[in-house]
Amino acid sequence: MTNGTRPAPVSDKPIWETLKQDWRYVRDDFGPAWRATLRMTVAELEEFYLTPEHRSRLRGMGAVKRWFSLAWWLLKGLFLKLAPLRRVILLVALLLLLNSAQIDSVRGARVSVDGSLFAAVLLLGLLLLELKDKLLARHELEAGRAVQRALMPERCPGLGGWDVWSYTRPANDVGGDLVDCLELGPGRVGFALADVAGKALPAALLMAKVQSTLRALATDVQSLSQLASKTNAILCRDGLSNRFATLVYLELRDRDGVVRLVNAGHMPPVRISGGTFHELPRGDMALGMMPASTYQERQLELRPGEMLVVYSDGLTEALNEAGEFYGDERLRSVFAGLGGLSAAEAGARLLASVDAFIGRTRPYDDLSLVILRREGVGTNFGSALPIATRP
Repeated sequence: MTNGTRPAPVSDKPIWETLKQDWRYVRDDFGPAWRATLRMTVAELEEFYLTPEHRSRLRGMGAVKRWFSLAWWLLKGLFLKLAPLRRVILLVALLLLLNSAQIDSVRGARVSVDGSLFAAVLLLGLLLLELKDKLLARHELEAGRAVQRALMPERCPGLGGWDVWSYTRPANDVGGDLVDCLELGPGRVGFALADVAGKALPAALLMAKVQSTLRALATDVQSLSQLASKTNAILCRDGLSNRFATLVYLELRDRDGVVRLVNAGHMPPVRISGGTFHELPRGDMALGMMPASTYQERQLELRPGEMLVVYSDGLTEALNEAGEFYGDERLRSVFAGLGGLSAAEAGARLLASVDAFIGRTRPYDDLSLVILRREGVGTNFGSALPIATRP
């Protein structure tokens, strides 16, 4: 990079080599599934540029009317999202494409000028401006992503008798899910999985607030109920009225099968024992919604071989190409086969099932997992926390 605020300039790589590489990429990755890729692209454009009313009206139209209406609404959406000066540039370029200019010379001769060349120059200039803005925004997101990754631990402290595996994968460059572990003292570790409402940068900023608050309070509170209550009060005081976060916070001790936990509005963790599984009781109010909310600490004891799975809704709400959700039923069928696996093997099986379901579809939501498996008393694990990124 040339400085700390701007992305690096374009390299001097020959353009012909770049085009050949692009062609191989399109041929190998998009060629076999171009229809699915086209449908996904159109669906993303509809979601970004069209209002819910327009999308609802499209579903009731015939094929021909639908495509004409879609083209018009996309053009209108593009026009309205541009800055005022760029809207004028686009309008002039479109007018020049539709008309040829005629100019009277000084001697009275009439000269016809093809406006398409001038339109192409204007459109190219408009593309340059939009690309510059996109690259600057991308650079800022990459910096935010680097900060977010730095805030997450690379490795959990070892705990005798516990096999721990954690994972998080943002749907965008930065995400609103939090996976964290905190060393609270000798042989005492806390784990957090939080899910902030929304996606991308706004959710990531609030996620950082949740993480810093938990880390500041975790060693100073007498109970997990108090930890959740104080975190909630801070988020209600300092957060946004339309933003909230769900949280499962757990605490483990070295060579002790008891799990202490508090659930603030999150999906219930699932206890797996052999070929059976069941959800824990539902939690209390999500964080950041009501200042006076109270939270109940719960305890359970896992026997050797049992595991506890905590997950975000990015698992059950994963979407495939047909717009179907992964759903609870598919998840339950995977849970039934996790008995006897290690924490990492169980996590890999869950991810493989979701990835096979969504196929080439772009991830719809952040996906996070924390899996705790009770081992023999003499076993000591310090599991890495893999931080995955969107392909």
